[in-house]
Amino acid sequence: MTRHTVRRGALASAIGLLATLVLPVAIPAAADTLRVGSKRFTESYILGELITGAARDAGAHQAEHKPGLGNTAILFAALKSGAIDIYPDYSGTVALELLGLSKVPALEEFNRHLAPHGLAAGVLLGFRNSYALAMDKDEAARLNISRISDLSLVGAVRLGLSAEFLNRKDGWHALRDTYGLKGLEPRGLEHGLAYEALARRQTDVIDVYTTDPKIIRYRLRVLEDDRRFFPEYDALLVYRADVPRRHPAAWAAIMALQGTIPVSGMMAMNAAVELHGRTFADVAEEWRREKHTAQVSATRSLWTVLFGPDLLRLTMEHLLLVCASLALSAGAGIPLGIWAQRAPRPGYWILTLTGVLQTVPSLAMLAFLIALLDRIGAVPAILALFLYALLPVVRNTEAALAGVGRGMHDAGRALGMTARQRTRLIELPLAMPGILAGIKTAAVINVGTATIAAFIGAGGYGERIVAGLAINDHHLLLAGAIPAAVLAMVLEWGFRGLELRTAVSGAGRGAVD
Repeated sequence: MTRHTVRRGALASAIGLLATLVLPVAIPAAADTLRVGSKRFTESYILGELITGAARDAGAHQAEHKPGLGNTAILFAALKSGAIDIYPDYSGTVALELLGLSKVPALEEFNRHLAPHGLAAGVLLGFRNSYALAMDKDEAARLNISRISDLSLVGAVRLGLSAEFLNRKDGWHALRDTYGLKGLEPRGLEHGLAYEALARRQTDVIDVYTTDPKIIRYRLRVLEDDRRFFPEYDALLVYRADVPRRHPAAWAAIMALQGTIPVSGMMAMNAAVELHGRTFADVAEEWRREKHTAQVSATRSLWTVLFGPDLLRLTMEHLLLVCASLALSAGAGIPLGIWAQRAPRPGYWILTLTGVLQTVPSLAMLAFLIALLDRIGAVPAILALFLYALLPVVRNTEAALAGVGRGMHDAGRALGMTARQRTRLIELPLAMPGILAGIKTAAVINVGTATIAAFIGAGGYGERIVAGLAINDHHLLLAGAIPAAVLAMVLEWGFRGLELRTAVSGAGRGAVD
């Protein structure tokens, strides 16, 4: 065996490893899968699990929950595109935010507006969860604030509002105009972190949901909506109109949820997750099976969360994201690197463009690809990761080829080799350690970047991180971050082993030659 064969074998081993990891998880979901979506806050996660569990109880084993997909607009777009089939929402949100209506109509009117999109709304769950503004009770008493209109009388109140509330049609801008709060400038704050910020006096006013159990725990005063700005927010389901026909048994079980969840019950389920460390799935399961109660148990340990039943699924999803994007970047990046080294003028633009792609913020890249592809999930996430991984592969390939000495080129010419033969038999084998180093760097970068993909429903370890942010659960955050770090180290060691094997084999062969 020649050193060239060994080095080509190293690249083949790397590509083979990627294919082995990708293929088992790249199988598409069954066409009859009922896909349930949810937003990025506790209550929506729980309702998503309730819907999925009810469907599975009815024999729909292909029911799948896609948690924490994002804000209202993303869920609505996913529903219209068929990426999901059903998700929980609120009447006021659907009417004002999605349909652009001036008030919340009757359900029949809802469905007349949704019908052109192939959608429908129904299954009123039994409780109402409105937006509200809240302050620490002591601070509100000191400033003599009990109503939202009182905020206009206080000059220096710091508002920390969630990103969705800041940008909704029924959110901050309309509220500001209604109450004359133009002098107040809020800052964006993740909803799950807002209560901690309020407790630490880092902000004075936050937006809350009226079913949040932390309102009581943190001793907050919910400010009176004295101008009746907020509409009715009755919890209901928005779904594709063909769901009852496609999944009749599951739909019957989902319909049975109508009117079964009072406000006190929803608050109890939210409290079981946010205050007592229960999982979304466990709380939903107990609510459905144990006479509609959400029992309280001891807070989960980090060990329990880390090795939870979803670990294997999240690992496979994360590997799909990383390995599929890495295979694409290697397949495109190596030829681009060769071209950049061979032709300096195009090479300048190739390196510049791949460098610019690396500077685009990951969430902005995902948003652009969602708009371009009109879909969420793994496909736009893999394409985004592929673009981010190009730079190290292209640059390392170009630099490694440039490092091949002129003497090796002259030797190839003396043997009568064509340019293509010299590239394949001399330059690429000699440049292989540098090329593998570029692929290794791309792999490690993509492991971390792939966690962002959970924001668009692509799964992976980021799913835990997003959920942890939603409920400010440090154990859940670490349970997503630790496996990602371990996977990055495993890939680092794996590629380092390939590099060492290539270098040692080449050195040994050189001694023999």
